[in-house]
Amino acid sequence: MAGIEELSPASGPVDTRPPEDEIEGDDEDEELDETLMERLWGLTEMFPETLRTAAEVSAQGSVSVAKKLYSFSRAAMWMGTTSFMILVLPVVFETERLQLEQQQLQQQRQILLGPNTGMSGGMPGMMPPAPGKM
Repeated sequence: MAGIEELSPASGPVDTRPPEDEIEGDDEDEELDETLMERLWGLTEMFPETLRTAAEVSAQGSVSVAKKLYSFSRAAMWMGTTSFMILVLPVVFETERLQLEQQQLQQQRQILLGPNTGMSGGMPGMMPPAPGKM
């Protein structure tokens, strides 16, 4: 219980630590003059050489694979796009042109023959009789 008596107000003045601002010789907060790269290079020394070499080889391999994949995807995209333009677009345009011609013919029939004949494809009286009705 001697420790409690030493800290009690009756025991007299107690030595206290000075505030953090007044502590001299505190070198922890000093700025070090090293760059981020120097710090990272210093951290590499804590790993064995084989691990550093393996990490370097795997990083270089990853970059190489990424470059090759990017190059391949560009070439494949170019081939796919040009093939689509050469092979498919003419068919699409021709189909659209034929549909437009058919629509125009249907409109002409409607105008010339009346509104009901445009849908059926011709005049009902002009078709040959069915073979079973004769």
